Amino acid sequence: MELTADCSRCFALCCAALPFSASSDFAQAKPAGVPCSNLADDFGCSIHQRLASSGWRGCTVYDCAGAGQQVAQGSYAGVSWRERPDLADEMFAVFRATGRVHELLLLLDLAPTRTKALDELWTSLAALSGAQPDVVLAADLDRWASRVITALGEVSAQARGSQSTSAVALSAKAPGADLIGADLRGQDLRNADLRGALLIAADLRGADVTGADLLGADLRDARVDSGALASALFVTARQRDAVSEQA
Repeated sequence: MELTADCSRCFALCCAALPFSASSDFAQAKPAGVPCSNLADDFGCSIHQRLASSGWRGCTVYDCAGAGQQVAQGSYAGVSWRERPDLADEMFAVFRATGRVHELLLLLDLAPTRTKALDELWTSLAALSGAQPDVVLAADLDRWASRVITALGEVSAQARGSQSTSAVALSAKAPGADLIGADLRGQDLRNADLRGALLIAADLRGADVTGADLLGADLRDARVDSGALASALFVTARQRDAVSEQA
């Protein structure tokens, strides 16, 4: 199972299927199902070399985790949405759904230990990737996500064990603790439960996040020491790309 994007085998599905709002990450808004204004005829990006400087930083850190090529080459056998405009809306919906499947597979891959429950979830979700469009669209992904989060929560609790005093104090605010801009420098956050925490622009320099559960935490522009997140649990590449890492 490929969980890394291969744009050469896709049809720029992320550039057409996904919506985004005008922000510091995207220079202009775009609704779902409408191709980006920067998309070239060959499915390349016309401003690829200057995305960040042109206000499209969000594109530089996005990774579909392999969903693009699975949909393009698996579900649609190499036929693009430009070749079959009648299938474009369906293809975009399948891509969005497959993206969620791959995100769940990535999280399962990050589990510190393997269990029978996790292996069964992996097998079932992997079967959805590249499946026929009707199968993908019929899947109850909210239910699958709930099952994955529950299973990972059990593994996380076992792996984290006892928590430091500082970690317990923060974990009391979880899940989804509002820690935007929080000064957490030098804090002992070992084994903290920070699932879904809003750590946007938080200062984590010098903090010990060994074993901390950061599943779904928003780390945009958080300041962390170089390599510090390697010891935390459930940190994805997208989260690592979003931080402001300090040398």
